Amino acid sequence: MTGLILENVEKHYGSACAVKDVNLHLPEGKLVCFLGPSGCGKTTLLRMIAGLESLSGGEIRLDGDDIGHTPAHLRNFGMVFQSLALFPHMTVGENIAYPLKLRGVGKAEQRARVVELLELIQLQAMIDRPVAKLSGGQRQRVAIARAIAARPKILLLDEPLSALDAKLRESMQVEIRQLQQRLNITTILVTHDQREAMTMADIVVVLGEHRVQQVGTPIEIYRHPANEFVADFIGSGNIFPATTLGPGRVGLPGGDALDVPASRSPVVGEKIKLLVRPEDVQLSAPQATAGNRLLGKVTFVRDIGATIETTVECSGVSFTALSTPCQGMDLGIGHAVSVTLPAEACRLLGA
Repeated sequence: MTGLILENVEKHYGSACAVKDVNLHLPEGKLVCFLGPSGCGKTTLLRMIAGLESLSGGEIRLDGDDIGHTPAHLRNFGMVFQSLALFPHMTVGENIAYPLKLRGVGKAEQRARVVELLELIQLQAMIDRPVAKLSGGQRQRVAIARAIAARPKILLLDEPLSALDAKLRESMQVEIRQLQQRLNITTILVTHDQREAMTMADIVVVLGEHRVQQVGTPIEIYRHPANEFVADFIGSGNIFPATTLGPGRVGLPGGDALDVPASRSPVVGEKIKLLVRPEDVQLSAPQATAGNRLLGKVTFVRDIGATIETTVECSGVSFTALSTPCQGMDLGIGHAVSVTLPAEACRLLGA
């Protein structure tokens, strides 16, 4: 089987478990994000793939070949570290040429490859500039060019954008994604930023508590989270307790009932969690309760320019609704409002 395959991969430091029982198949040419909170094991997993950490158990195979114990310098992977690790005493061109020099590539070929890569990252005029005189975004591009100089099979990125300001970070997310698509190179990006993962990835691997929680496309992860951990970590979400009343029907703590997708055969009286994304919550002028329409009271409003977040208390739970200014109702704290939770937007989660 082609691509990168991880089977039962584990990493232990003494009695402490950093990564547990990871099984993944990462196809060729895709950008894969390892996403999760700090300390979940995502960087350790990336370093095991790179060969910078040894395996405590399991196998790593690339295109059918076992590379789990192959030294890092023989795996032909490119890596960009969080610190970028550029050589400050070298110029831009010398930094990019360095991995080629280590491989014994001739100077003429080095120069040609450096010029080619500088054109790719649009820094042609900076070949002789010291890296210390580059901006953050320019240094980021040089680090990527150096990582791909030797035409690696896989590109590994360990939170490379974490030191950039918000606006530059968003711009670099788009640039890296476009570069990856042009090169068609298998890329693994480690990040704790769910917006970054949603923006860039073909496949998202959500890690939590040192193991894989869910694998899927960004929209699958967002719309159909496998469990409460994923639902809470990915995007904003209204997660609240409910009790099953029968197929396609749940009760809220305040006594109101909701229609939900009948996705499984419930045990009546089972305690569950329900997820409704804020953009799916619909607010309107107060009306009689009917179906999935409830009466509530506004407890908080936050206008953040492009969107308005409105928090409403109803039926013993608190909902946050997300709307645009043109959809806004000019609501204030204490206003009565109707809250509609469309049945198709309600996701049942295990308690």
